[in-house]
Amino acid sequence: MIVQSGKFLDFCIIEGWEYAARKNCTGAAVIIAITPMNHILLVEQFRPPVQSNVIELPAGLIGDQSSQESVLQAAHRELLEETGFRAGSMKHLVGGPISAGMTSEQIHFVLAKDLVKEGEGGGVDGEEIQVHQVPIYEFEHWIQAKQREKVQVDPKIFMAYWYAKLQLES
Repeated sequence: MIVQSGKFLDFCIIEGWEYAARKNCTGAAVIIAITPMNHILLVEQFRPPVQSNVIELPAGLIGDQSSQESVLQAAHRELLEETGFRAGSMKHLVGGPISAGMTSEQIHFVLAKDLVKEGEGGGVDGEEIQVHQVPIYEFEHWIQAKQREKVQVDPKIFMAYWYAKLQLES
């Protein structure tokens, strides 16, 4: 049952369980983007709920532009919008709930490779996204430096880092 409805989210209760549900999309695509120079693409932007800049993987909603949009179509669109890179190949890795106790939202991890820089990125509608190309073998030091600057880090980037590192070592 929807208790409160906002522009982008519904606040729902089922059998006493409170949670948030996104409107007008089918989930989110989270992109592990690795450049030909073995850099991982990360984005940084201010996030009002935590009142801080946050380092994240490029990501975006699936189906918010078109109800027929697939995971890979959304990932291609969001990667280009946020980072300015186009992927020559994309592969869906895994999908599932992001925080099953708090939201019905599903996320899908996508691996993007064979990247070509086509634009500046930075997002749309005033998102003010900063793009970072971080060499995989400098990742840990780079993240620690950002944390010393009081920038928050989304833990999903560590899964992406480990995945990227495994790809290089195989």
